[in-house]
Amino acid sequence: MHARRFQFARATERGNGRLLRLPSRIFRVAPRRHLQRDFFIADIVDVSPKDDLISMEHPFFALRAGDRRVRTYERNGVSITVKPGADGCATIFDKDLLIYCISQLVEAMNRGRTDIGKKVRFTAYDFLVTTNRPTSGVGYQRLVGALERRKATVIQTNIVTESKRGQEGFSLIDKYSAVEGFDKRTSAIEVVLPDLLWSSVTKRRVLTLSRDYFRLRKPLDRRVYELARKHCGAQPRWRAKLSTLHAKSGSTDTLRKFRAALKATAEGNDLPAYLLALDSVTDTATFYPRSTIGRKAQLADIVSSLKKTTKGGCG
Repeated sequence: MHARRFQFARATERGNGRLLRLPSRIFRVAPRRHLQRDFFIADIVDVSPKDDLISMEHPFFALRAGDRRVRTYERNGVSITVKPGADGCATIFDKDLLIYCISQLVEAMNRGRTDIGKKVRFTAYDFLVTTNRPTSGVGYQRLVGALERRKATVIQTNIVTESKRGQEGFSLIDKYSAVEGFDKRTSAIEVVLPDLLWSSVTKRRVLTLSRDYFRLRKPLDRRVYELARKHCGAQPRWRAKLSTLHAKSGSTDTLRKFRAALKATAEGNDLPAYLLALDSVTDTATFYPRSTIGRKAQLADIVSSLKKTTKGGCG
């Protein structure tokens, strides 16, 4: 007769000190030690940067640090009011947080993961490396500052999402927490995305950015690249009046100063994937993709311009 297999635990019975043998079955499967998480862990390596179409189109982010002015923007029936916090509005560099989170969430969706959600957790070190930032102490200080500015900046808009109409107000992140680890590399950051931006993720209203976006040092260069990526894409060209570009950029400079800054951008020729050409006669900016289709379009425009000049000279 085979004896039943038991493990025995020794326990002391209260009062008389007798030892009892308590049988417990030998389990073949380990117990479930961790409950289901209520947050998404951003742990995917080498993700392509993604940006949401809404913040690419509309100037949510300031181009100048410490900007404490209330900014308003109206175009094609869309109205936006940006109200700063005590440390000023969230800047275009602070937007890297949004791009990082969206990139991780969209890549997770592409891989079939079902654990995505508005609450995103990541390590500070991974964020700094991905966005081409210093991993020294100053990098972590700037990250905390970006979190605070994003939380404090309030957007009021009538943008329609999920069939909702009317004015809506939200912060650029609903909530955040920063927990320091044993060292800076293990410091955990947790953010909750607002509904407007979360909707862009779930509906895949995003575009892929060049990895060199994070190398751009000038705020205007970053904003202008966003607009070119949104409106030009892979088309032969995108042309806009400088007054339109000025409004869309969110610049608080005068149009004259904006024109001079944009000229410096064109001469620097640092925009990833696009070439910028300015026309002082028509006061327009034209963006051409750095590809065969873009070069052909640029050459055609140059030839057309020369013909007009020749005809004008002959007249």
